[in-house]
Amino acid sequence: MNTQSNGGSAVVEEVAVPPEQPLGSRAPHFVKRSRPLHLSWQVGVFVVGLAVVVGGVIMLPLPGPGWLVIFAGMAIWATEFVWAQLVLRWAKRKVTEATRKALDPKVRRRNIILTTVGVVIIAALLAVYVGKFGFVMPWNISE
Repeated sequence: MNTQSNGGSAVVEEVAVPPEQPLGSRAPHFVKRSRPLHLSWQVGVFVVGLAVVVGGVIMLPLPGPGWLVIFAGMAIWATEFVWAQLVLRWAKRKVTEATRKALDPKVRRRNIILTTVGVVIIAALLAVYVGKFGFVMPWNISE
């Protein structure tokens, strides 16, 4: 923000927002020219995207980057389908908003304090458990 030293009005600099890509198919031109070829291209993109999304859903309860793989499948779909492009734009806006909120000093301070209090409570409960029962687990695995 620039201000004039002689008491004039303040000038606010606009932040440049990159233009969004147009919605629609990103298939090669020779594919778009032929309706049957374009339809088979869309089916192929849908099947590949579906396989990646299903793999991500399977990874949600299992070890692995489930959400990352799901968004990768959405990105594959977004190369061809407008609805997927709109979903990805919405998700990017939400992630940007959450990042901006998380970087706010007041929110960061609150999150650090809450995390510290949580760790202290867990450590205290663990100390009480170990003091009362020792390092013995509540289940017997030796049988």
